[in-house]
Amino acid sequence: MKALFCRLLIGACATGAVQAQGTLVFDQESSSDEVSPFGSVPIQAYSSLGQSFTPSLAIVGVVQLRQFDINPGNALGATLVVNLHSAAINGPILGTTTPVVLSDGFAGSVNFFFASSVSVTPFTTYFIETVVQSGDNWGITTLGDVYPNGSFYGSGFPFIAADLWFREGIVVPEPSSVSLVFLGGGLVAWFARTKSRS
Repeated sequence: MKALFCRLLIGACATGAVQAQGTLVFDQESSSDEVSPFGSVPIQAYSSLGQSFTPSLAIVGVVQLRQFDINPGNALGATLVVNLHSAAINGPILGTTTPVVLSDGFAGSVNFFFASSVSVTPFTTYFIETVVQSGDNWGITTLGDVYPNGSFYGSGFPFIAADLWFREGIVVPEPSSVSLVFLGGGLVAWFARTKSRS
């Protein structure tokens, strides 16, 4: 019975480790509603298109935006990235996310991850810029003026009456498989030890 318990515990730990992905924790957002009413703008029609925001955390690891294919059905997707700027929407780039490839006809929320979290100063204004690296014409979702700590930017200028639909935050990693196996092994050893004493 004890051997069976040990195998099940180690198996559960290993299975949990394989499925571990990390948890997104959002710091700033213009909407927490996936289906909120929205408008849109074409990304390629504007240079320096993005959103200013004021983080309360000291790092940015992920940006989430709602985007869509303007010309669905033509077999063209697009590859996009997000740049994080300081000082201005066209200011110094602090980090660029890993490129995301979206398929023809895509519409929905997209997570853009920085390979390494970018350090920022809390309560200072930063700017996220969305860029289509290649592919079809792409659109991005906008809202009214709902986010008090920033604005939508197009062609380098703020549009005070609008915001992008956005979220930004961090990725909290799940425990690694090695740490879970050590935890499982420690529990097995503790169980065996307490059983032998009794």
